[in-house]
Amino acid sequence: MALVSSRTIDPDALRQPVSAVAGTGRCRVAVIGAGAAGLCAARHLIARGVDVVVYELGSCIGGLWVFGNDNGLAPAYQSLHLNSEARVTAYRDFPFPDGGPLYPDHRQVRSYLEDYAEKFNVKPRIRFRSRVVDIAPLPGDRWRVKLEDGGGGDFDAVVVGSGHQGSPSHPGWRKDFSGEYLHSHSYRIPEPFRGKRVLVVGMGNSAVDIASDICVVTESTTISARSPVLVMPRMLFGVPTSRVLGRLERNWMPWPVRRTIREVLTRIVHGRMEQWGFTTPKSRTHPTSHPSLMSHFVWDRIKAKPGIESVKGQEVRFADGTMQTFDTVIAGTGYNVDLPFLAPELRPLEGHKLELFLRVVHPTRRGLYFIGLFNVAGGGNIRMMDDQAEWITDLVTGEIAPPDAATMRAVMEEEQAFLRKHYPAAPRYALELDPAFYRKQLRRERRQARMRRARQAAPAAQAGQ
Repeated sequence: MALVSSRTIDPDALRQPVSAVAGTGRCRVAVIGAGAAGLCAARHLIARGVDVVVYELGSCIGGLWVFGNDNGLAPAYQSLHLNSEARVTAYRDFPFPDGGPLYPDHRQVRSYLEDYAEKFNVKPRIRFRSRVVDIAPLPGDRWRVKLEDGGGGDFDAVVVGSGHQGSPSHPGWRKDFSGEYLHSHSYRIPEPFRGKRVLVVGMGNSAVDIASDICVVTESTTISARSPVLVMPRMLFGVPTSRVLGRLERNWMPWPVRRTIREVLTRIVHGRMEQWGFTTPKSRTHPTSHPSLMSHFVWDRIKAKPGIESVKGQEVRFADGTMQTFDTVIAGTGYNVDLPFLAPELRPLEGHKLELFLRVVHPTRRGLYFIGLFNVAGGGNIRMMDDQAEWITDLVTGEIAPPDAATMRAVMEEEQAFLRKHYPAAPRYALELDPAFYRKQLRRERRQARMRRARQAAPAAQAGQ
């Protein structure tokens, strides 16, 4: 839904610091969610003296990294690990413990997030088992947060860090399949699929994890890849592949050159994608890698098929004209961004497209911020949250202010143009974030914000002389 406003917005008001409206008292901010994003936002705000309340739907810290999270939204399965190396994933000032694995599992990530909350005094600010049902604007550009149990409060700003992997997106043919169907969000362990013919749909991180997980107990495992994919090795020369790419690639390199580097490295280890039933991409795609997926292809435990053309009963017809019968389909078909506590006119979405200035600032509602609505294309999601949280804190405390509405719209269109140029036009890529491009945008905006502030301060300083 496109953004609309229920009242007239003063463009100049959007540029005022949140704390200026809060009077002389201490600025008070609500953070929604105690996962990696919400914790990071709270940590930076608390460090700058902001009064923070964190509302968490479940009873524990860690969000999607909690196996069996009672918030009902976490997709964690028993074999879940980080896909990016720990040292580049960790928060900037809080590394994973020494001596740990290169790719920690969900238990270790949960423990890491709990330690982070303890270290930076976030845990005492968390209100567990607090379902937020409404976030509504108040006069004076303040916000009211309402809870299901009738609690809540009024705040100078709200930071939404509730994640984007809680509402599964299902394929259109779902109801045409008469066998067992589940979304990857509901997958936990391989045992229920023992002896079954299983089709896993998609080539995202969860899909390849699940296919590799179940193929040792199923009668057969097939993975359907609608789009071209490059399955890179997780390790090269005894180190994570990302380290090798970091030495070989440069930001100034055209994408075809970087793509060729990746294709050559992948071919050395895995051969051509076509020999395993995939198609090598010629445009940017979200990185895919797995420590054992291609070994399972070698052992004939997993076979690849192209996209699905139609489904009838338990029979699936693929784009190559072949048909197979399956007992179970596991759909790794992504998620919808779900913000049920925001009225439609406040939701920063137009279809799958995110309508936010630099993924953070609501363009028409001052004091409403978002963190973590991205999928980093090569790199760690958690590390990127630090960049966003620092900027949010600067905005909330009045250190800097956002630009005028026209400038925000121009930057938003710049990002959309970048996505259209470099990534396929598919819902999966709506939240794709290129770390180099994004950090460049963010650095530019923070620099320009300080220049705007200096220009605004100059007349006042001259008048006082």
